[in-house]
Amino acid sequence: MKKYLLIVLFLTVSLPVISGEGMWLPIFLKQLNEADMQSKGMKVSADAIYSVNNSSMKDAVVLFGGGCTGEIISEQGLLLTNHHCGFSQIQSHSSVEKDYLKNGFWAYSADEELACPGLSATFIIRIEDVTQKMLALLPAGIMEPERDLKIKELAATIEKEAVEGTHYTASIKPFYNGNQFYLFVMETFKDVRMVGAPPSSIGKFGGDTDNWMWPRHTGDFSLFRIYAGADNKPAEYSVENKPFKPRHSFPVSVKGVQPGDFTMVYGFPGRTTQYIPSAAVSTTLEVANPARIKIRTERLRIIDAAMRSGDKLRIQYAAKQATIANAWKKWQGESKGLKRMKTIEVKKAEEAAFKEWVADAGRTEYANLITDYESIYKLYRPLLKTNDYINEAAFGVELIRYARAYNKLALLCEANPVDEKAVKDEAARILSGAKGFFRDFDEGTDKQLFVSMMQMYMKNLDASMHPAYLKEQLAKNKNNWTAFANTLYAKSMLSDSIKVRTLLTGFTSSKKKKLLNDPAFMLAKSFATIYLDKIETEFVKLNTRINTLNRIYMAAQMEMKPTHMFYPDANSTLRVAYGNVSGYEPADGVTYDYFTTIEGIMEKEDASIEEFEVPQRLKELYKTKDYGAYGINGTLPVAFVASNHTTGGNSGSPVLNANGELIGTNFDRVWEGTMSDIDFDPDRCRNISLDIRFTLFVIDKYAGCSRLIQEMKIVN
Repeated sequence: MKKYLLIVLFLTVSLPVISGEGMWLPIFLKQLNEADMQSKGMKVSADAIYSVNNSSMKDAVVLFGGGCTGEIISEQGLLLTNHHCGFSQIQSHSSVEKDYLKNGFWAYSADEELACPGLSATFIIRIEDVTQKMLALLPAGIMEPERDLKIKELAATIEKEAVEGTHYTASIKPFYNGNQFYLFVMETFKDVRMVGAPPSSIGKFGGDTDNWMWPRHTGDFSLFRIYAGADNKPAEYSVENKPFKPRHSFPVSVKGVQPGDFTMVYGFPGRTTQYIPSAAVSTTLEVANPARIKIRTERLRIIDAAMRSGDKLRIQYAAKQATIANAWKKWQGESKGLKRMKTIEVKKAEEAAFKEWVADAGRTEYANLITDYESIYKLYRPLLKTNDYINEAAFGVELIRYARAYNKLALLCEANPVDEKAVKDEAARILSGAKGFFRDFDEGTDKQLFVSMMQMYMKNLDASMHPAYLKEQLAKNKNNWTAFANTLYAKSMLSDSIKVRTLLTGFTSSKKKKLLNDPAFMLAKSFATIYLDKIETEFVKLNTRINTLNRIYMAAQMEMKPTHMFYPDANSTLRVAYGNVSGYEPADGVTYDYFTTIEGIMEKEDASIEEFEVPQRLKELYKTKDYGAYGINGTLPVAFVASNHTTGGNSGSPVLNANGELIGTNFDRVWEGTMSDIDFDPDRCRNISLDIRFTLFVIDKYAGCSRLIQEMKIVN
């Protein structure tokens, strides 16, 4: 209990942190942040942002799908998020005949809204601190991994009790590296329909070239709608469902922004690591990022060329390419930023101060923390590199990754005794997903990826990490990788949708030899064997040890600085970040303004480059300056930057003004500030938001979908 009191002591203190830095739990805003937020210009109370007993802004913020944020902007459950968050849904509804990626999609009536199987929207009903309850039940001195298992056991019981008799779900999440625990009670809606999306020439304007960059001119938004049953509760898709009536929806402000204006981002940031040691930062800089960037550079070279060859491949690989490219470019910016910030040196200085405090305070239990980190990361580095090459290179080949999905089926077939019902069910599960896989699979492109990735894997890893089956098959093909690829894809049943259906229809364990002897399955298994035999045991052991050290080091830092406000690292839970509208200086002699306009779109236009094509309709509206109610001073705002601390997962988050009104949608960070997951720089870390006026302009003037505008509460 003494340690818990030391850890939460920061909750009683309200000292300022670096301007804009922090991803704050909404339940503590009143206690920790309200005064600071109001000093920066906020005009509402913390209770208006988060309340359990009354409707509040939290009731208009959703976890969209598995990793984005969305906001409710009408009383009929209209949901706004990013174009890149809705991209996979737009792609899944697209075909060469109905190319919504290229031409956009607009539902001009409710009947035209498109069902999106598998898509969900999750609201947070309440957040509760269960730290004392959890720690009180943990045996004294228990360590990882036993501690983790006990926590899962305790969490399951508390979660069940929290939602018993309701349609809600619950999840307990660890904070501060497992020193605190919070319960999240959630309501998840599964009938979410696509309502509108601009063409990629607006929603993805600038493509990979502009991704993570400022100045930005991307109209990165899409629209969906949540549907509910007759009781306004979650229901599976049905034509009888009605638009959801939310507890709160955001008023939409067209007043615009000025430098210094208060801004707030409300969403579900994914992952940050602010409190890691120098050994972890150097591993990221010297091992993880270089390997991942190198592999993805080659994957993108092949995929980009394929996409340029025709519409079919462009549509098939659009979502996959965007996913691969997003992290690829982010890692490059992160590495550059960490070097510029001298983060390793800063961390080492902090560690030296920590060692002094340990000695002065007589805290001998912390004496070896930093040296333990250094020793463990030295062992961890080569394993991490191999792990990354297996995941990014070997399983970056779609056929090999798809073959891995058959592993459970193979294990069920080899069990003694065999559970034929389980075998049948697993085969049916794989078969149900096969259509989706083959819809976006191109054998020719994947062969090229295979040839390149296998060579890269063999060249960059020690021979002891080369799968025996891979070497055998290469030798059989006279060390010719192209011949190997042709043989593999021709002989494998898993490379062809018809053969897969033949294999899996009526599948029983009697068919197991066909699967077990399939060359693609054998190759996938050979890479898995390398991981299991040579990586997993030590890799898991070291990760467990790192997690233990992280927990202890986090507690020690809080003990060392009892008056410092430690915000928790992002972990895909609901957070509030706040700052101010502000431009920045990315480099010596360079200054960026805080906003962009439609003029920038026209300046960037290049019909010879797909990323910079501009739709004819947009050019016509620009030529006549027909911006409707959304223009100002003869132009049309597109995007703006502010000092809010964001990360992946904040995509689609509402950006709110001092009155809690929607002024934009968060969609990116500036490249010079991508190291903010590890080290926040108030001078250069900026989040990029789509100005809501551009969103409304596209909906209203470009698409003519005025019925959606009429749903919203527009604030002038």
